[in-house]
Formats: sequence, structure tokens, C-alpha cells
Amino acid sequence: MTPETPAQEPSFTGLIDLASRTLGASVVAANDELFAQRENLINPWAPAFDPHEFGHKGKVYDGWETRRRREPGHDWAVVRLGAPGMVRGVVVDTAWFRGNYPPEISVEAAAAEGYPAAADVPDLQWHPLVARSACEGDRRNYYQVDDDRRWTHVRLSIYPDGGVARLRVHGEVVPDPRFLTGTVDLVAAENGGRLVDTSDAFYSSPVQLIMPGRARTMGEGWENARRRGEGNDFAVFALGRPGTIRRLEVDTGYYVGNAPGWVRVSVADARDGGLDLPDASAWTDVLARTAVVPDTRHLFLAEAAVPATHARLDVYPDGGLSRLRLWGEVEDLA
Repeated sequence: MTPETPAQEPSFTGLIDLASRTLGASVVAANDELFAQRENLINPWAPAFDPHEFGHKGKVYDGWETRRRREPGHDWAVVRLGAPGMVRGVVVDTAWFRGNYPPEISVEAAAAEGYPAAADVPDLQWHPLVARSACEGDRRNYYQVDDDRRWTHVRLSIYPDGGVARLRVHGEVVPDPRFLTGTVDLVAAENGGRLVDTSDAFYSSPVQLIMPGRARTMGEGWENARRRGEGNDFAVFALGRPGTIRRLEVDTGYYVGNAPGWVRVSVADARDGGLDLPDASAWTDVLARTAVVPDTRHLFLAEAAVPATHARLDVYPDGGLSRLRLWGEVEDLA
């Protein structure tokens, strides 16, 4: 298997990165990290490089790098996914690794109950996602995955050794239904919420609105381009599970001169029509068009209590938000 070389990034990169530290992922084990720490693999920002930076062990790289192997075998690192899910594609980014990248890689996955200790992780039951495949240096290597099983951990193996800047594991969150009880954030990515449509993601994607925690900078929210024509910008999300929204949070934190003037949140139930995107006439406001202010967490009570599978956020006329939270009860599917 050879990595894809698309004219543009493959469609699976539009899905959430299950291995992102922003989602709560962790690199729990590696057999070697002498030159560069394994934790760098899942940093959410792009890898950087300073040609003049050296440390006591050699050149400093923003990635994971193992020593030169002098015996048979290969090196590996294990990532506990930030949320369990189905993997649709993997990106092995070897940015800045030119004479020290691995010529081949493979990716396996495991489904573990609870939180196994690092010492026990290698003994999990591993299943192949990406067979041993060619890998090129100083580039993003894309690997499509065709597998519908739910995983909690992935293992990146490099042959025989070398450096990888970032590992991205794109897919769909599949939450444990045992934890979807009481009042939960129905649109949260960690609960299975996902972006299905948006009018504009020029600066950053609305996917960031449903990530865990508060944004730490303006770069961790959704920001669209400045609108010069008629209309307004919007984002549509599929809820993790059908449910009824009771309260909302619209956070404009860090958006000072570029927050929207007004927002609106509406919901729809698409189960009857079997549509991924509900018809325009199907939407019901849970928050009618309402003025918002910059750099503020806004809390609202839902104006309607209706079952929903999708939510639509409209911003008027444009502007950035940090987070969107839609708390409610999951519908009993029993």
C-alpha cells in the first residue's frame, strides 16, 4: 500500500481528529523516544522547525524521533484516542524529517475497556487498519481506512526507526451510551456530534465549536471571512444522539472586534425524512435571533422543547465564536 498523493486533501481529513490532544487524546506508550518526545505526535498545531536549535541529544525536532536501530525489529507508539470511534483515514506527517524519516509505517487499532496501564497497552488485541505501507519524508502521507469497528487506541509502527512529526486519526466518534445519561451536551464532539454543513470556514472550521473545554485563543474557535454581500453565515451539526435541548451556551470568548452581532439556533428532526440535512421548513427555533456581545459566555434557556437530530447555528451577518454547547436529555431509544 502506498500513501495517497491527492491534488487536495482527501475527504476524510474533514472529519474530526480522534487523536487530537484537544479532544483529550494521549500518547500513552512508545518503545523509544530518545531524540524527540512521543507526546509531540498529537499536538494540534502544525509542526515547526528551527535549523539552529540543537540539544544535548542532537537536532531538536517537533515530532517523535527514535534512535538509529542497530538490531532487528521496529519502533512504535500508542495513542489513546480522545474519544472512541470509527477510523476513516490516517495522516502520517513527516514534516521536516528528510534524512531520518521511516520508509514504511503501519497502523493498528484496539478496543479496550476502561483505562489500561501503559505497561499493559502492548498486550492489547491489535487489529490492522493500515497494512505496512510506504512512507515519504517531509510531507503528509494519507492512508484511507475501510473499517466500521469502534476503537479506543491506535498503534503507529515505523520501520525500522526514524521520526514522525504528527499523527492524525480522522473518523467519527462513537460514544459509550452508558455515559449519555442525565443532561449532556448533545452537540459535543466527544458525545458524537459532528459538523455536516457550513457556509464558510475561511479562517477556521466550525468543528472547533464542539471541542472540549474553553478555547484558549481566537485560533481555537470558528471564524469565517468578512461578509461583503447579502445573507449570513451558518453551521449545521448532527447531534450525537437524538434528544431535547434545554439550555444553550454561545461563547464569543477572544472574539473582540470580530464577534457576530446576533446569533440564532434552530433544531430539526430528520429521522422521518431520512435526510442528513433537514428541509428548510423543518427547523424550529430554540434560540430566536438574539444580540450577543464580544468576548463573553452567553447562557440561554431553550425557547422550545422539541426532539431533534440536528442543530443549526446562524450568525449575523458573520463573525467568530469560540464554543457552542447544547445541553439536554438523550432520547430513550429502548
